[in-house]
Amino acid sequence: MTLAAATNENLASISNTLVYSSMAVYTLAFLAHIAEWVFGSRSKVGRTAAALTQTTAAAEAPKVQVRSGGGTATLERPKVVTRSASGSRDVPDGPGAHGGTEQGDLYGRIAVALTVLAALVHIGGVVTRAMSVMRAPWGNMYEFSITFSAVAITAYLVLLFLGKNVRWMGLILVTTVLLDLGIATKWLYTASDQLVPALDSYWLWIHVSTAIFCGAVFYIGAVGTALYLFRDSYEAKLARGGEPGSFARSVLERLPSAASLDKFSYRVNAAIFPLWTFTIIAGAIWAGDAWGRYWGWDPKEVWSFVTWVTYACYLHARATAGWKGRKAAYLALFAFATFLWNYYGVNIFITGKHSYAGV
Repeated sequence: MTLAAATNENLASISNTLVYSSMAVYTLAFLAHIAEWVFGSRSKVGRTAAALTQTTAAAEAPKVQVRSGGGTATLERPKVVTRSASGSRDVPDGPGAHGGTEQGDLYGRIAVALTVLAALVHIGGVVTRAMSVMRAPWGNMYEFSITFSAVAITAYLVLLFLGKNVRWMGLILVTTVLLDLGIATKWLYTASDQLVPALDSYWLWIHVSTAIFCGAVFYIGAVGTALYLFRDSYEAKLARGGEPGSFARSVLERLPSAASLDKFSYRVNAAIFPLWTFTIIAGAIWAGDAWGRYWGWDPKEVWSFVTWVTYACYLHARATAGWKGRKAAYLALFAFATFLWNYYGVNIFITGKHSYAGV
């Protein structure tokens, strides 16, 4: 064995160790998020804190001075309510997973810190995997999977550090990242190897990197959409005078309002859709270089286009009065389901020019 081969093998072993280590830290973050939700249950203290926060916000609302008949009067500035979906209710956001309690917030901060540590170790595993083969680490499904989950958790942390109210999705993201890494290491693992000739191109860095990034952000949007459906049902039941169960009261009332979740998901999907369009165009150009044709109705190409069309229909539906709200949300989830099928189903069960699963 040459020195270069031995070095590459050692790097591949280090990559595997880092991926498994990140799974251990993600597990600790998962437990901390569970503790945040448990200790953040809407106790009397949490409920009072939330009520005081809403009262304070209302008291601090800016006022407007107007002149009438030579005198001056002070009026409350009217509250502006943004209605993201048809039939949106004027409902304030919940306090978050911590439920307004100090102990819950402490565990939430610990969970975020552990998630940051796990993400750094995870990214280290992806980088050393790339170093072991001296190429982009996206030559098979194992490499795509570990990169996909690393990008998804990084995007979540970036939103968190930008001050966005997204810590409510921390438990879901950490759980799915653990599942993704578990599937990757158990069933999708492929030893480090060089690329097949069709993939050995600079377009790999352009096309596949944007595809991974788009998928990770689409996933964040799908999480928001799914939670919107649950929260919307909860708010509708309250509006009808119904009495939700203890689980619904403990969990769903701590989420942002249905209108906020709906608006969050829409903005995420709308922001990433142009990049997904570029991804398909870049793939077509790469296909022209590799196979001498820009489009050949290969299964991967077909389902990428189906995903594009479905998300385009979703964005159009949001501009159509009759399709806002839950109908548009179902369409968004179906669009993400087509992306998942394009990745797992097409790669594993369908043979085509893009069959690089390696499993």
